[in-house]
Amino acid sequence: GPYDIPHVKADCYAMYTNNPPSGAFRGFGALQGQFAIENMIDWLAAELDLDPVELRRINALKVGSITNTGQLLTESVGLIECIEKVDAEMRTISQKDNPFAPHPVDDAPHLVRSWGFAAAYKNTGLGGGAPDKAGAEVELYPDGTLEVRTSSAELGQGLVTVLRLIVAEVFSVVPEQVRVLVMDTDLTPDGGPTTASRQSYVTGNAAYYAAKTLREAMAASLAEKFDYPPDDIRFVEGLAKIGEKRIHLGEVVEYMRSEGREPRALYEYWAPETKPLGQGGNMHFAFSFAAQAVEIEVNTKSGEVNVLRVIAANDVGKALNPLGLQGQIEGGIIMGIGHALTENFIVEEGIPFTDRLARYRIPNISQTPIITSFVVENATTEGPYGAKGVGEIVSIPTIPAITNAIYNAIGVRVDNLPVDQAELIEKMTYLA
Repeated sequence: GPYDIPHVKADCYAMYTNNPPSGAFRGFGALQGQFAIENMIDWLAAELDLDPVELRRINALKVGSITNTGQLLTESVGLIECIEKVDAEMRTISQKDNPFAPHPVDDAPHLVRSWGFAAAYKNTGLGGGAPDKAGAEVELYPDGTLEVRTSSAELGQGLVTVLRLIVAEVFSVVPEQVRVLVMDTDLTPDGGPTTASRQSYVTGNAAYYAAKTLREAMAASLAEKFDYPPDDIRFVEGLAKIGEKRIHLGEVVEYMRSEGREPRALYEYWAPETKPLGQGGNMHFAFSFAAQAVEIEVNTKSGEVNVLRVIAANDVGKALNPLGLQGQIEGGIIMGIGHALTENFIVEEGIPFTDRLARYRIPNISQTPIITSFVVENATTEGPYGAKGVGEIVSIPTIPAITNAIYNAIGVRVDNLPVDQAELIEKMTYLA
């Protein structure tokens, strides 16, 4: 979990199974582990008679902390700020001294509401000693437009927009002046896998350094032609500024080609080195942090759980595309709700029962709660403009925040996912 715990011992077991093979899922292991840990943090807070938010705040990772894998955190740790923003908003909205206390709905006493809280952290990049690199190529065209090329996969996560914005920023042009070509392996350099929340950081850096390399080559060409110091040449609004001169970017293509240079640059970016667990050094080169509070409503007659409101804060390093980031946050929260309450791949005696989407209940628009989102920008040194990954971290705290809220509402601990309505009724009956 995202806590500074001085004494940690972990026993790990590999298990064989004859169940069908499975693939990676958003959160990739961190989700399952932190579901258990965040439930235990609430249990521990109750045993100690402490506010569960305060227990998290006291023990939260910060700069100078050592993770449970022995890594010293030296920068970009915005967890406490995430916790405090979510806590303040939760108490403002709930208008209660203790938002975690159960409160029946006035005109329907069988409906009980309460809040739950959880925090999380997730690595950016492959880590664990795995080589992590990506390539990108940026080319300038005679019409003054730029094209960035990489084989990194766009899955709807917004990579194309991020690359466009990064390159546009380097050249001080509008994003519409930049095209992005992805996944055409005849033309695009290897971008590495789209996994581990790595694309904005790793491929983003490849595009950033490719663009900077091209910009420097352009400046060198202009400096030679106009006998002007290259460091004093500026690129602004689609123009090259050489003293009082203004040159359209498209003209630079002609100058470079007349010198036998091509107006493009290829860059292969290698992420900072990591080490396997137990070998010393850093297991990961960056982490994202998050906190969430969730208000739920439990029907004590049917066991049905509805998520009414989610408050989220995410430390993203630097928000490269704020609108796209909000989409990632909202989508991740809804995905977490599905994992907690409805989505279940059932296998009976090695045979999948969930053999079609009709049996796999994904949340729909009617189950989308009110979402309040805070973006915490605690920049990294190495990431492009300070950014780090956010694709996976969002879903992780949603699940334990929901299960902690269920306990606060009806006194039933949830230790299996998704939440089973019949099991809630059975446990409520037993407790009664």
